[in-house]
Amino acid sequence: MYGYQPLFQDRTEAGQRLAQLLIPYRDASPVVLALPRGGVPIGYEIALMLSAPLDLVLVRKIGAPINPEFGIGAVVDGQSPVTVIDEDLVRRVGISEAYIERTTQAELEEIERRRALYLKGRPPVDIKGRTAIVVDDGIATGSTMRVALRALRAAQPARLVMAVPVAPPDTLEEMRSDCDEAVCLATPEDFRAVGAFYRDFQQVGDAEVIDLLDRAASPGTASA
Repeated sequence: MYGYQPLFQDRTEAGQRLAQLLIPYRDASPVVLALPRGGVPIGYEIALMLSAPLDLVLVRKIGAPINPEFGIGAVVDGQSPVTVIDEDLVRRVGISEAYIERTTQAELEEIERRRALYLKGRPPVDIKGRTAIVVDDGIATGSTMRVALRALRAAQPARLVMAVPVAPPDTLEEMRSDCDEAVCLATPEDFRAVGAFYRDFQQVGDAEVIDLLDRAASPGTASA
């Protein structure tokens, strides 16, 4: 049992170690897709190692009318944005299609605002027919990652890989059906928070995200 002994110094080290496990995908036309913000330093190291483009997976929850924190679905950006809705829940709660369309559009606008901030107008990388490697700095419940994977599957990648430094063993096992391969460095039984397994788990700011994405897009850093 790992308990709460830190497994990683910081996200940079975790990304470098995770990248070593992903080297077999270097010649499989990989695209690295990071969940911001914590997943970006991880994705940057993997993109460097694989000479792959680095892009973002921006996920926004679609909340219920009375309680926006209660998610009835989510929308994920990309070459063709995908909406994932819990249809059974929508029917039980009695939510109108017009509300879903209106809310989805509002969340897409927020996604575009964030993409413009982070990527400065660079278009999403088309993952169709490529190996899509979806990364974060760890997963606890896995809800955001699960939505991202299901939406990205609709973009028809040749292979969909989830890669994280740390995750609970039961959650990791449950999520294997949402991807073609799950790559994880550590699966501690005693799991309460992702940050407990990092010595340095400071919040990743917008400026760091922008810097890493700019560096990844520079010639000779990661190829598109």
